[in-house]
Amino acid sequence: MATVKLTKKNFKKTIEANDFVIVDFWAPWCEPCVEFTPIFETASDKNKDIVFGMVDIEADPEIGEYFQVDKIPGLLIIREQAGIHTQIGQIGASALDEIIQWARDHDMSTVRDYYEREAKGEIKAAREN
Repeated sequence: MATVKLTKKNFKKTIEANDFVIVDFWAPWCEPCVEFTPIFETASDKNKDIVFGMVDIEADPEIGEYFQVDKIPGLLIIREQAGIHTQIGQIGASALDEIIQWARDHDMSTVRDYYEREAKGEIKAAREN
């Protein structure tokens, strides 16, 4: 799958419609970001079951602000609508491959339990007490 340009129009829908999304926060003036793009695109080609999305923080600053992105390049790994890992700074292909494998192997039971408790109203009740 080719990388997806994520904007404020499609970001939420993309996260909600896909179980595994890797977001690259970048800007065209950021040399390390531009150098990372081919690495990110190659990983996307190798991992067809994952959505790889790029957010240009200049074009859509609201997304970067929401996630408190203050340094780029930056990655956000999202599984089942939960951010499970962030990575700031330039990385190489092997490091990205390791992060992807870690994210694949990550135990999501805690996240699923949280969502289940939230659906039952237990999380809201816990916050009110």
